Amino acid sequence: MFSGSIVALVTPFKKDGEVDYDGLKKLVDFHVESGTDGIVAVGTTGESATLTIEEHVKVVNKIVECADGRIPVIAGTGANATHEAMTFSRLLNNSGIVGVLSVTPYYNKPTQEGLYQHYKAINDVSEVPIILYNVPGRTAVDLLPETVARLSKLENIVALKDATGDLERVAIHRELCGEEFVLLSGDDATGLEFVRLGGQGVISVSNNVAAKPMADLFDLMKEGKYEEAAEIDKRLTSLHKNLFVEANPIPVKWAVHQMGLIDDGGMRLPLTVLSEEAQPVVKQALSDAGIL
Repeated sequence: MFSGSIVALVTPFKKDGEVDYDGLKKLVDFHVESGTDGIVAVGTTGESATLTIEEHVKVVNKIVECADGRIPVIAGTGANATHEAMTFSRLLNNSGIVGVLSVTPYYNKPTQEGLYQHYKAINDVSEVPIILYNVPGRTAVDLLPETVARLSKLENIVALKDATGDLERVAIHRELCGEEFVLLSGDDATGLEFVRLGGQGVISVSNNVAAKPMADLFDLMKEGKYEEAAEIDKRLTSLHKNLFVEANPIPVKWAVHQMGLIDDGGMRLPLTVLSEEAQPVVKQALSDAGIL
């Protein structure tokens, strides 16, 4: 169900800071034409933290509308309050999405039992498949493999996005969760190796600008052509690294704007546009990848 090259899509804003709903169609068309396997709408890269609930739901619905069945859409629905994450699930159950991506609760540092109960509550109200999302570097909490295994037994929890960069966890998760459970990387720099070790794909930041190379890379992986895929990945190494030269999604949004895919690269506070010092770094990474 979830595999290959999935983009963690940026959310475009107008110069006045309002969401550019018309601009979403250009982004969706770009990914359809590039062969991207799926879109995550309003995840971390989509600036979910600074959108209102109304905006969040409206952006997801607009992306589903623009996709028009041409590409599957996954909605970011994570929150650090369980009731809010449940609300997102209820509001989006009948929106046309194929699943939801739910990040671990951030800032409040729940225990492993708290994480289990959080996701169980979401499982109980969701009518679409759920992808767990573990990114300790941003949330300050680590969803441990044993807890993932417990959660994998629940009806609607079918996958994990693992952004730890810890490749040893691929085999651990596979052993604990079984062959049917989907493992997705959330770390572009180690994504190729993650899939080689048994993962099914990557939810990618780099895909926002390198959509065609990323799609080609995973097509080659499916065909067992690892060395050819590795050559593509090698060209993207600088991009994978330097799209995080400042906090995501600051660099990638600037890059998408430079490519002309969105009309404005502005952010909502407390995030600010990419600094002048970092701009040449990202521009060089785009050049190294053959994008600019």
